[in-house]
Parts: sequence; structure tokens; C-alpha cells
Amino acid sequence: MAKGRTEIAELGEFGLIDRLTSKFQKSNSSTICGVGDDAAVIEASKDKAVVVSTDSMLEGVDFDLTYFPPKHLGYKVVTKGISDVVAMNAVPEQITLALGISSKISVEFLDDFYAGVEFACKEAGVDLVGGDTSASVTGFVVNITAVGRAKKSEISYRSGAKEHDLICLTGDLGASYMGLRLLERERYVLQGIDNPQPQFEGHEYLLERYLKPRARYDLIKSLRKEGIVPTSMIDVTDGLASEVLQICKSSKCGARIYLERIPLAQQTTRLAEEMNIDPVIAALNGGEDYELIFTVPLEKREEIIKLGCIDIIGHITAEGTGAYLVTPDGNDITLQAQGFTPKQ
Repeated sequence: MAKGRTEIAELGEFGLIDRLTSKFQKSNSSTICGVGDDAAVIEASKDKAVVVSTDSMLEGVDFDLTYFPPKHLGYKVVTKGISDVVAMNAVPEQITLALGISSKISVEFLDDFYAGVEFACKEAGVDLVGGDTSASVTGFVVNITAVGRAKKSEISYRSGAKEHDLICLTGDLGASYMGLRLLERERYVLQGIDNPQPQFEGHEYLLERYLKPRARYDLIKSLRKEGIVPTSMIDVTDGLASEVLQICKSSKCGARIYLERIPLAQQTTRLAEEMNIDPVIAALNGGEDYELIFTVPLEKREEIIKLGCIDIIGHITAEGTGAYLVTPDGNDITLQAQGFTPKQ
């Protein structure tokens, strides 16, 4: 009997990953953590581990070269790779890059792309140690593998959150998404115009957050200094709602996020209102902020506050209680995950 066809959209991104990987079992004792977290964890010695992550970026899906400078793209690729290592509370050390290069890509473009990679690597203290190049018929494709290290006792998994833990967030959310919407708007408005002059004044922060985001490896250093090990951690690539739900799923818990505590930049709110977009939706589902969401025991509250630039946006609840956004008037809105959907 012929198998029926299941559309990927029916499963969604996270359902698809679960379906494809659920039957895989560990064969090596050195594999501490495989599929299901921000990165894999592999034993390096009695008390240390290597953390490994792989990501892809595809032209026409993850970036548009009509408005994405190659230097910024190179920088963002590094951010995307090492952010997953950082989200395990590990320090990134090396990356490799594998490129699919179409005929429209010039040597000068690649020079600029690698200049951005080099800048990001120097800033983060990361080494480029290898990679590969091949021809592509579908545009420019980038695959990055990032490697980091940490003591086994310092690694934070998505599965460690406990009831009453505080949910903490670095930075603000939604700015990257609004930067993307701004670029798309200006491209549409100026299409076919000779010598176009896009209107970016007053939105510089949003553009930087989308085109040149920075991984939050600074937080890892601060946590190390204070001796704080988060009970769970994840980076914000798919939006606040999706990431909180990933922690709830892995930790078998619920969560309550308070709407008035979600940090939004003034530029984010202003442009969202101008474009008739709810800035909270941009924060919940926009993604690509590369901030960190992490949980700590309630008794760590004062220590977290002393670190500065961290917002406590909610708390973990018991298993089966669900994950909700709590409005200022006390209403509960169910959090819903977003993921990629295949282009038609």
C-alpha cells in the first residue's frame, strides 16, 4: 500500500524535528546530550565537555542580498553559530564554515563576507578552523558549526527548570523583527526607482539588531564571575513564546510570563505602531534577537538584579499548568510556538 503524503506544515518545525530524530539512540558513552537542546554536549574529560552546534542560512529564506551587506552577513552567521553554544552556558572557541556559492557571487563579495566573519571572530575570541566550499544552484548558502567548552557542572540544559524558578531575559525583544520589516518596506516602496534613498533615520538601532546582532557571551562571563549556573537556558531565535515553550517541554513544567515586564526598545514600539504591528507580537514571535532566556532559583533574585541589564519576566510553574502570557489586568493568554514553514 502506498504511503500517504504528510505536508511539513501539518507537523510544524518542532514536530518535524521530533519525528525525524525520536528513534535515534545513543551508541557512545561520550555523548552526554544529543538532539533536543541548543547544542550537543560531548565528554572531553572527567569534568569537562565539548559543546557543538550546527546552523544553516539560505539566501531567499534567511536573508535577502538586495539589502543585506556581505560584511554584516558574515558577522551574523558567526553570531547565529556561537549563540547556540552560549545558550548552553559554554564559552565558544572555534567555528567552521561550509558555503554553497552560486555563479552570481563574486570574489569581492566573498572577501567582504569573510571580513565580517573575521571581525565577529576577533570580537568573540573565536577561531575559524576549517570549512568547505561547493557550487550552488539555489543561491548563497552558509552552514556554520560552532564548538565551545565548559565544565560539565556549568552546562545549562533546557531540561533543568524547576517550579518557582525565575525566568530571566537579557536585552530587549522584537527589534530584529522590526528591522527586517523596515528593510522590506523600503525595498517595496523604492522598487524600480533610480538612485533610491531609503528612509532609515531614527531606526538605526533596529537595523543593527537585524543586520548585525551580537551573541550574549558577555552574560556567560558575568555568570561565571558570580558563580551562578542557570537551571535552564535557551537563546531567542524563534521568539519569546517559542523559546519559553521549549523550556517547558524539556523541563516538564509550566510558565507565566508577565506582559508588562517584556522589555521593548522605544524604536521597536514606535515603528511597530507606525506599521500597525503589535510590538508584543514582534517580541513573542519575531525571533532572531539572539538574547538569552534563562531560569534561576528564586533565592538568586538579588544576585541576578545586581548583574544589571537583566529583566525578570516571569516564573516557572508546576507541570500541567500550561504556559501563559499574563496581561496587566490579570488575563491569561496561551503562549503558542512559531517555527519555520516551507515556502510554496
